[in-house]
Amino acid sequence: MPTREQTQGYSRRSFLTRVGATGGAGAMFATMGALGLAPSAEAATKVPFQPPSPSDFRLKGRGAAKVLVLGGGVAGLAAAYELGKAGYRVTVLEAQDRVGGRNLTLRGGDRLHEMGGETQRSRFGEGTYFNAGPARIAQWMTTMDYCRELGVPLEVFTNGNAEAYIYNESAGMKAPVKWRTAKADVYGYVSELLAKATDQGALDGRLTAADKERLLSFLSGFGAIGSKANGYAYTGTDRRGYTIDPGAGEQPGTLLGAPPSLSDVFASGVGRSFSFEFGYSQAMLMFQPVGGMDAIPRALAKAVGRDKIRTGAKVTKITNLAQGVRVEYVVDGRTRVAEADYVIATLPPQILAKIPHNLGAGVQSALAMPVPVSTGKIGLEYRRRWWEQDENIYGGITNTDLDVSTIWYPSYGYHGRGGLVVGYYNFGGAADAYATMTHADRLARALAQGAKIHGDRYRRDLAASMSIAWRRQPHIEGGWISWPSRGAEYRLLNQAQGNVYYCGDWLSYEIAWQHGSFESARKVVSELHQRVLAS
Repeated sequence: MPTREQTQGYSRRSFLTRVGATGGAGAMFATMGALGLAPSAEAATKVPFQPPSPSDFRLKGRGAAKVLVLGGGVAGLAAAYELGKAGYRVTVLEAQDRVGGRNLTLRGGDRLHEMGGETQRSRFGEGTYFNAGPARIAQWMTTMDYCRELGVPLEVFTNGNAEAYIYNESAGMKAPVKWRTAKADVYGYVSELLAKATDQGALDGRLTAADKERLLSFLSGFGAIGSKANGYAYTGTDRRGYTIDPGAGEQPGTLLGAPPSLSDVFASGVGRSFSFEFGYSQAMLMFQPVGGMDAIPRALAKAVGRDKIRTGAKVTKITNLAQGVRVEYVVDGRTRVAEADYVIATLPPQILAKIPHNLGAGVQSALAMPVPVSTGKIGLEYRRRWWEQDENIYGGITNTDLDVSTIWYPSYGYHGRGGLVVGYYNFGGAADAYATMTHADRLARALAQGAKIHGDRYRRDLAASMSIAWRRQPHIEGGWISWPSRGAEYRLLNQAQGNVYYCGDWLSYEIAWQHGSFESARKVVSELHQRVLAS
C-alpha cells in the first residue's frame, strides 16, 4: 500500500494537473507557490529559465501555435530556437541575406554595403576574421549557456592586459603609458595620500585604532608605499616595469625609473581608464567563440532549421487581428503576406518605427523614443605581428581619448605570421565623424592616430583593412540604442501589444550585449508560452 506521504503526493499532482489544464502554466505555478512547492513571487524572478517543451501541451490535447519572428538576429533566432523545442510552428523573416544582425564577422571575400556609401570587399587572408559587431562575452552572461548548449567552442578573450597602453592626448601626454605603469602610479599616490590622512587623524571619526592599523597595512601592500618613517611616500617599484628586463648572471634588470609627480599623474587622467575593467560586464575572464563571433548565430540557425528562416524578406506592414497577426513583406521585389497566431518583433526600434502597423499611437511613440547610438570599427590585417614581436602585447586593449577610442590586439593566432588589430572601436560623436568618411579616409585617419601610440610600425606591413559604420548598415542603422528614460514607453513595449510581442537587447538592462538579446528572448518566450497554455 502507498504510504501517507505518497498518497499526499498523488493528490497534489492530480490537483495541479487540473489547475494546469484550466488555468495554464502561470496559474499552476502560482498554486505551487501557495502549497509551498515553488518559490515565492519575489524568489520566482531568480528561478532559472525553463524552456517550453512538447510535453507542456499534453494537458491541452492540441498542438502549439504558429509564430512569426521578425528579424534573424540573436534575439530572433533565440526566440525561434526556444519555441521550436516545444513544437511551435515558427518562421523567421530576415531582411538581410544572412542571419546574425549585429553579430557580424567578416572574412576574406565578404562584401559590406553601406547606405549612401561604398561597398567594400574584404581581402583578409585565410584564417583572419574581423568581429565587426560583438566580440567578447563575460563569463556570467547567458550567452555562455547557449554556447555550451549549442556546442560553440570558446577561448579566452584578453580584455585587460598590463602591457597595453593608456594615452590621453588632451591631457598633454607626449607618449603612451602602459597599464601596469599607470596603475602602479595611481594606486601608489592614492595610497600615500590616504595613509597620511589616516595617520594624521583625519579619519578618526570613522575609524577605530584597530581599523587604522589594518587600513595602513592594506595601503602598504596595495600601493607599495613606504613606512611611517619616510612619510608613507610612494617612490615607485618594479610594478612600474623595466627598461631592461631581469635576466641571468649579472643582469638584475633596469627599473623604469622614478614616477612622475603626484600632480602630473593625476593631470594625465590615466586613472579614469581603470573603471573600464572594473565594470561588471568587462571584468576578466572574458571569452570569444573560436573562429569568430558569428559561430553563435550560425549554430542557432542550424538548430532552428534553415527551412524555417527566410532571408531577403523585408517586413513592410504589421497588422494585429482579432485572432492572430498579418505581416506583409517583400522578397525579390514582390509583396507577400504571412499570417500567424503571434508575432515576435525583434528588429531595432528605429527600424520598427518605420513599419506601418495598427497597434496605436502609444506604441508608435514608444518605438520612436529610443535613441540610436553610433558605433564603428576598423579591422587592420598586418603581415607581421609587430605588437607581439616588438612590444610584447598579447591581446588586450589600449584605451585613448583620441577619436579611435580603443585599439584591440587579437586574442588568437599567437606567434602566427600575421594577424588583425581593431584599429578603432569608437562611439557617439567620434563614430559619427568616421561614418561620414569613405573607407580610405577612415583608414588614413585610424593609421595616423594609431601611430601616435605605436610609431611608424603602425603604418607598415598592412595587408588589408575593412571598416564599418553601424549607423549606415541597412535594416539596422545603429550600433545599439539608448533610452532617455525607462518609463512608460519601456514598460509598454515589454508587454504584449495584442498578438505582437517586442524583443531584443533594447528591452533589457544589458543593451548592446548578446546577453540582453538572449534574456529578452527568454522572457518573451515564457510569456507567450504561458498565454498559449492558458488559451
